[in-house]
Amino acid sequence: MLDKANGSEIKEAWQIPMTARVPSEETGLEKEPVPGFAHRSRRAEGEIIYETDFKVPLDFGEVGAVLIENEHHKEMYLKDIVLDGFPNSPVLLTCNSWLHSKYDNPAKRVFFTNKSYLPFQTPSALVRLREEELVTLRGNGQGERKKFERIYDYDVYNDLGDPDTSLRLIRPVLGGNEEFPYPRRCRTGRPMSEVDKYSEKRSSKEVYVPRDEAFSEIKQLTFSAKTVYAVMHAVVPSLGKAIDTDLGFKLFTSIDSLFHDGIKLSSSKEQKGLLQAILPRLVNALASGGDVLRFVPPETMNRDRFFWFRDEEFARQTLAGLNPYSIKLVKEWPLKSELDPDVYGPPESAITTEMIEQEIKGFSSVEEAIREKKLFILDYHDLFLPYVSKVREIKGTTLYGSRTLFFLTPEGTLRPLAIELTRPPMDGKPQWKQAFQPSWNATGVWLWRIAKAHVLAHDSGYHQLVSHWLRTHCVTEPYIIATSRQLSVLHPVYKLLHPHFRYTMEINALARESLINAGGIIETSFSPGKYSLELCSIAYAKEWRFDQQALPADLICRGMAVEDPTAPHGLRLTIQDYPFANDGLLLWDAIKEWVSDYVNHYYTDSRLVQTDHELQAWWTEIRTVGHGDKKDEPWWPDLNTPQDLIDILTTMLWVTSGHHASVNFGQYTYAGYFPNRPTIARTNVPTEDPDDEAWEMFMKKPEAALLRCFPSQIQATTIMAVLDILSTHSPDEEYIGEKMEDAWAEDEVIKAAFERFKGRTWGYREGCSI
Repeated sequence: MLDKANGSEIKEAWQIPMTARVPSEETGLEKEPVPGFAHRSRRAEGEIIYETDFKVPLDFGEVGAVLIENEHHKEMYLKDIVLDGFPNSPVLLTCNSWLHSKYDNPAKRVFFTNKSYLPFQTPSALVRLREEELVTLRGNGQGERKKFERIYDYDVYNDLGDPDTSLRLIRPVLGGNEEFPYPRRCRTGRPMSEVDKYSEKRSSKEVYVPRDEAFSEIKQLTFSAKTVYAVMHAVVPSLGKAIDTDLGFKLFTSIDSLFHDGIKLSSSKEQKGLLQAILPRLVNALASGGDVLRFVPPETMNRDRFFWFRDEEFARQTLAGLNPYSIKLVKEWPLKSELDPDVYGPPESAITTEMIEQEIKGFSSVEEAIREKKLFILDYHDLFLPYVSKVREIKGTTLYGSRTLFFLTPEGTLRPLAIELTRPPMDGKPQWKQAFQPSWNATGVWLWRIAKAHVLAHDSGYHQLVSHWLRTHCVTEPYIIATSRQLSVLHPVYKLLHPHFRYTMEINALARESLINAGGIIETSFSPGKYSLELCSIAYAKEWRFDQQALPADLICRGMAVEDPTAPHGLRLTIQDYPFANDGLLLWDAIKEWVSDYVNHYYTDSRLVQTDHELQAWWTEIRTVGHGDKKDEPWWPDLNTPQDLIDILTTMLWVTSGHHASVNFGQYTYAGYFPNRPTIARTNVPTEDPDDEAWEMFMKKPEAALLRCFPSQIQATTIMAVLDILSTHSPDEEYIGEKMEDAWAEDEVIKAAFERFKGRTWGYREGCSI
């Protein structure tokens, strides 16, 4: 039996009753557990081994479970239990769980063998233990959760604000109301704010997550979210002392100096060690005794220092960059807003047929381009426009609604045609909008570059809030909670999903502490500012559908593919050179084949799906509780057949693997040089209501206008540090198809299916970019 002590080594015993898999033949009841006491035996490879001997009756039969009472005064991490001496030895019980002290909770923990059972297949002697364990994990919905507990329950996002610190930090509740629908998070049970009865009080303690969702020891030392917290509390204050918080970059060479000279930090002795520990690649000690924050040039910048300037690269990154989920096919013309014209002004777009045909003359007309599927759009117009007037009240930032049009050239690449920026009626002024186009004259070139910076800021905000946070982290938390509440660890679907949910809940909890919270990194450094999570909620309400999270469905919905049974993957891509889709569909097919093999092994007909009460309760809870604000939507898939289950599980596995990887791990590569993806635009375009002085300044020094529009020095460097962390792989990172779970190895059919899956995914790695 292997474990790791949390804290000092303790030599007390563990009480270990062992339970049989089948009941007594004489009474039909559970057999009496065989008691044992495990004592520390030795240390091996950094792990402490505890051993015990059991006196087992000859008629005991197969082991079904082990109950453990931790008699230490501290929790311990139990890796696994190995039982020898049985006919089918060794019997392995994979635990990977924190074991609470009996002084915290006298209840024994149950660990089952690695075999999988649908509910009706559960050996009768294990039925009670299976049901009781689920009851324990659900809790009673009362009281504040304690660190050692493993209780999974739901709550709304009412902990993003901090009204007890300042009324400026009050934020609306997300979820559970019609105005701001949202997925649910894990309930912590913290008391409500003394100032705002709708807000949960924030505390200096770590946010509760069920104990087995916590990071491993390696992850605790290296993982990004904890480091992000440290960035906020060490790097940012140090930067604040070194840089004026409102100061921008006066020259492009000043931006380049971040990678060569760095920024000398003013840090305390405590911060000095912390900075070097959390940012070892970026923080270098100076001979003078101080610290300097010196950024590593991203790979894109190393290849081409001026890559970010080029329109071709701007267009390419919509297909192969950090946010390949937003580009859509233009299906209707002329472009038109769906917002209320009485509030937001005339709905017609400023991008006209004449403008587009001027750009694509010699190729086709607008009508032909739409018919031949050659016009594409980044559309942040209607989502952002309602927030323009609110955001503009925040010092040092601005916002527009935007549309960007692209043309698919005969070479199969995209070329940007026009950018439209819109301001709604506000402050007594009418609606303002303007279309910008690539230009050869100096004034037009710089106006185009400034308009492009605004669009990139919009895309950066949407990427972080919707493509990344909402569509992977946020929507997955209800899946995790329902899985632990409704599916026993003995259930094969639990064993399939569990590796893909690893660490997500703790990452999300730490994001609520430092990234998406009021006054956090997102609010202070991205365009929507303090309205960022409100906008995220609106995107959830308007755009998120479970049935469209599958990669093929997403591509079809955006017009980027059509169904074609004769094409690879059953889809014909609208743009053939779409690296995200090309690579993603390979992974999607591999995941679907693996899930199909897995599900069809356990569910040989539809009746087994329909009568599996754990499975049905799981899917019902996800729809009606975890995503309760959308419970009445007609698009939720039914769960009546093995194929229904395959489709649902394949979507979940894709979202937590391929989708997340595509929007996360390239963050520093593409946004580490921030002019390529500014996260915020701080000034209006020079042509919006200009006065004579401002226009003269722009004409004299247009590059200065672009630099003023970019993030401030402290915004840029904070985001660069955070993105470096978020893009870094943990030393204990697990890659899809890499590790066979012990439970899968117990079944020869599942083992063979996983080996096929592993072969496919590893075969793709040399050529895949996701």
